[in-house]
Amino acid sequence: MSANASSPARRRRISTLTAGTLAGLAGGVMEIVWIMLYASLSGNDAAIVARGVTASVFPDLATAPASVALGLLIHMVLAVGLGIVIAIAIPAVLPRVAGTIVEPILVVACLGGVWTMNFFVLLPIINNDFVTIVPFPVSFTSKMLFGFAAALTFWVFRRRPVTDR
Repeated sequence: MSANASSPARRRRISTLTAGTLAGLAGGVMEIVWIMLYASLSGNDAAIVARGVTASVFPDLATAPASVALGLLIHMVLAVGLGIVIAIAIPAVLPRVAGTIVEPILVVACLGGVWTMNFFVLLPIINNDFVTIVPFPVSFTSKMLFGFAAALTFWVFRRRPVTDR
């Protein structure tokens, strides 16, 4: 193994990717749990949301037997991607914020921006039907819960000893 293989820069990149992946997983699962809870309490079918995710990415597969599983997979891939982007972007754009009390607030604010962009710009173009599957307050709460879960994950991850990362 070369000296470069375990360089501090490489360890930081791996740590950032790990933190982002874990934050995305936590946020994505939190959203799924929230939508399942909402559907259960409101008498709706949470599978409609998963099918809507599939319809947004692969419209021809929206009615396929595996559309719910595919929607969940797409959701989690996007969630992990979003977690990684946030893990990279915040320290790159605002290096003094990373690891401070401001970071969780910024993470949640970023998710609010993602929700706004999704529901008022992207989804109306890609799949306008998805916008109406759940009420705006429910979808906004979902994204805020993602933000809280991701922020908590980053906070816990950054407090681990450096040798563990």
